[in-house]
Amino acid sequence: MKYLLDTNIVAHFLRGAFQLDLKIREVGIQNCYVSEITLLELEYGVENSAPEWQVRQRTALNNFVAAFDGRILPIRPAFSIYAMNRVRLRKAGTPISDFDLLVGSTSIYQSMTMVSENISELSRIDEIVLENWVVRT
Repeated sequence: MKYLLDTNIVAHFLRGAFQLDLKIREVGIQNCYVSEITLLELEYGVENSAPEWQVRQRTALNNFVAAFDGRILPIRPAFSIYAMNRVRLRKAGTPISDFDLLVGSTSIYQSMTMVSENISELSRIDEIVLENWVVRT
């Protein structure tokens, strides 16, 4: 099984939350991937953070990117899936954010399970397979 980790999952992982390190170890880091969009959102998060946190967050992000070298997926191959779902969701009056739709479409194109805490929105994408690894108590 291959997994595409959504931005919220990676952000929790980088903070050491929800024992996601154990879950990634359990499924095998070699089976976990991220989208270019996730890296874009994480870069924005670092840039937008308070100056006293930026160096630490930049280091954590750089280490994460190095660990995922070769498992960062481009979004271009998923454009047709994105376009089809965006039109369908707009016509239904239930659109979702472009970034979520791009990452979700990438998981479909790559035949991967999308791992996200954002199940309610992502579940509206046709043919997506979802898991939520975050257990809130």
